[in-house]
Amino acid sequence: MAGLGDYHMYAVVAIVLTAGFVLLLSKHQRENFLSYVHTSSRGRRISTSKTPPRSLSPEKKVPSDVPPPVDYKDIFPPSTRETLTRTSEPLSVSQRERLEGGEIDSIVFKKSVIPFTANYRECGPSTYTPTEVSIEEVKALGDFPNYAELSGVPLPEAYEEFKIETAIARPYRPLRWTYHQTMSLTKMENDWWLELDRNYKSRITERQQLFVKYGKMVLDYLPGSELASKELMEMVLQFLCARYPQYFSISKSAGEGYVFHNAILDTKTVINSMHPLHVLLHNVPEDFAIMLRNPEDGFYYFRAGLLCSALGWNVSTKIGLQLKQIHAPIPDYKEKMEFSMDRYFSKLPTSRPIQRGSWGLEVDKPLFMPPGDPHERYRDLQTPDLPLSRVHLRVDWQTLRRLPLSGSIIFNFKALFTPVEEFRHEPYIPALLSKILKEGKENLMEYKSTWHVEHVVLPRLEEWKKEQVDKGLVAKNWEVRTLDESPWFPGWEEQWHRRQGF
Repeated sequence: MAGLGDYHMYAVVAIVLTAGFVLLLSKHQRENFLSYVHTSSRGRRISTSKTPPRSLSPEKKVPSDVPPPVDYKDIFPPSTRETLTRTSEPLSVSQRERLEGGEIDSIVFKKSVIPFTANYRECGPSTYTPTEVSIEEVKALGDFPNYAELSGVPLPEAYEEFKIETAIARPYRPLRWTYHQTMSLTKMENDWWLELDRNYKSRITERQQLFVKYGKMVLDYLPGSELASKELMEMVLQFLCARYPQYFSISKSAGEGYVFHNAILDTKTVINSMHPLHVLLHNVPEDFAIMLRNPEDGFYYFRAGLLCSALGWNVSTKIGLQLKQIHAPIPDYKEKMEFSMDRYFSKLPTSRPIQRGSWGLEVDKPLFMPPGDPHERYRDLQTPDLPLSRVHLRVDWQTLRRLPLSGSIIFNFKALFTPVEEFRHEPYIPALLSKILKEGKENLMEYKSTWHVEHVVLPRLEEWKKEQVDKGLVAKNWEVRTLDESPWFPGWEEQWHRRQGF
């Protein structure tokens, strides 16, 4: 594992946005974007001060399948200015007067974009974020503004029947055939951005212990990430209060300011008493990486993160790196993914978060495994007497979304473990996983590192595959393919409900 990567972000993007995307842009952004498309469609290079000299052999043509270089410096994410006035109703008169709304001059905007490492609290009022929101407007909105209106992503429905004592995560099985380096993206389910289960208390304790032991290897932040960190924290807490109102709430007092109340842990967190990522550490059992746009080149860099579930890498090995640097060790990334990833990050609207999953097979349930961790030894050999009961499917269920004020991109995921033995009762899963393990592309399977358990897993998968055919759960002549129910399996919801006592 080497990036926000195969278990995380490496295949998260490469989508071609439709013409509807252009309508989301402000006037000057539309001009920049359409100019870029017009130039790119002719296969011409976009010259900048950093463009290398052209070849001295003009008769040597660039292969048609190689995308032209792009200057992202003048390509900004879709503007969120039009949402400002729609969020002003609950604000005071003085706050509303500071919300300008409307379009801004493109030249003024480009000259006034917030510097990469600047703390927004120290910037002038006419400084702008990449989504064309001025710092004056950010401050006028105050704490906990209406992020649902600002982002275009509604708050979740209240999950009233949810009980933390019996809750289990949905049985994600993001298995695909044919299996190769590609995307498997779907629109994010708004109600399920963050998902709690009965392991909530123990997982929060484990993550807190990891921070005590590893410090900046699991939580760190660089200058310039202040607004994005605050914005992320507030959006997460708003989500939890809306989704699980029986367990979470926010109050405000003159003495303490905003306070987050957690009835599961029986704790209260004074928001302004700690860094926003620490608020998340103590209350949310999921990981977050904050990617910021650098105005010097238009590319996105990892600038802050809370990552307690990384295998083979950690925050300290990746923080400060550009997207392509993070993913450099991943098979086929440069050839198949780099261009699309950069392009997708430059265009992603706040209203279109996406989700996907990655998976692996692990001995036991390793949550955090920095380089050199003793648990790595399990991946170096096939233990002859390894019991099947110790082998688990690890799924990292991931989301990617843009925040409306800072314009940052948030990569979020949760690590979920399922005993492989449960596949016996999940139609089609044994056949599908067996096919992938035996015939998956060699370099991808080596990177996924499943070899160390295949000697135990494959014989049982073959046994269960035959058993499911004999029981009529799977047709005898079924040709292995990605399931229509992916990332789940037929009948998953009934099983899931029954296990929770519904």
